Amino acid sequence: MRKYLFSAGFALLVAATSVSVTLMMPQAFASEIKYVVNDIPVTTGDIAHRSAFLKLQRKKGDAGQEMIDQTLRMAEAKRLGIRISDAQVDAAYQRFATNNKMQISQLDGVMEKSGVTKGHFKEFIRAQMAWNQALTARYRSGDGTGKVSEQDLVKKMLEKGGAKPSATEYMLQQVIFVVPAAERRATLAKRKREADAMRARFNGCGTTHAFAKGLIDVTVRDLGRVLAPQLPPDWAEQIKATKVGGATVTRETERGIEFIGICSSREVSDDKVAQMVFQNEGSSDKNADELSNKYVEELKAKARIVKR
Repeated sequence: MRKYLFSAGFALLVAATSVSVTLMMPQAFASEIKYVVNDIPVTTGDIAHRSAFLKLQRKKGDAGQEMIDQTLRMAEAKRLGIRISDAQVDAAYQRFATNNKMQISQLDGVMEKSGVTKGHFKEFIRAQMAWNQALTARYRSGDGTGKVSEQDLVKKMLEKGGAKPSATEYMLQQVIFVVPAAERRATLAKRKREADAMRARFNGCGTTHAFAKGLIDVTVRDLGRVLAPQLPPDWAEQIKATKVGGATVTRETERGIEFIGICSSREVSDDKVAQMVFQNEGSSDKNADELSNKYVEELKAKARIVKR
């Protein structure tokens, strides 16, 4: 489900690649507060950018309502402790340009000259990524939207000839080069170089704790056994692509610079695995848009939305 929603959000923008960067520059506009959503302002500038975005996608819609919904989604993601870093957004922006055979400067030009602006598009990306994680957390929370009952489990196993599905079980180790918020701007680049150097020398989990003792503000966490369906969405693809004894690439998080070491992996099959695998399979059968819309409507029903 997470992958579908992320791809769908970007698929809406494919039309942007054929837009000429010689479009007329939109007129400047004064930005005033149009809505206040749970004390968060939505300005006429935000709405104008979203209107241009809809036009670029050749999509009909209410720009004001879209910005209200995005504000609600971001607030909910924040409540859940979901944070998408600038580095993650920049990487996604780069991937979008690359996948559509564009240079960053070309994509910047399309966004600026169409009136969307690079900043607005990046905030859209951030919102999409955060909302994907929020939806994934909701779906897997067992609140009735995605839980597989014992009866469903038996039924699905019978449908597949009685065999329980298997999944990869990982032993993982998390290494964090801590960067305090007050020092982030001054030391983040230096800490990334240090983390990259340690990651390059990583050769299994046995010596990580001893090695980290000689470093300043480095935390090593043994995450224990984690099944593939339980992997954090923002790490899952990297972990699956990394060989045992290796480590994922480093990335910026709210804690600092991190990477995850793959201590071991094995295929396992039991009732818990079966339940998780079938639950994940069920997610692809659901209409992700319906789940998203229902979630937003629930947030909207509890929200305080004031029009100025």
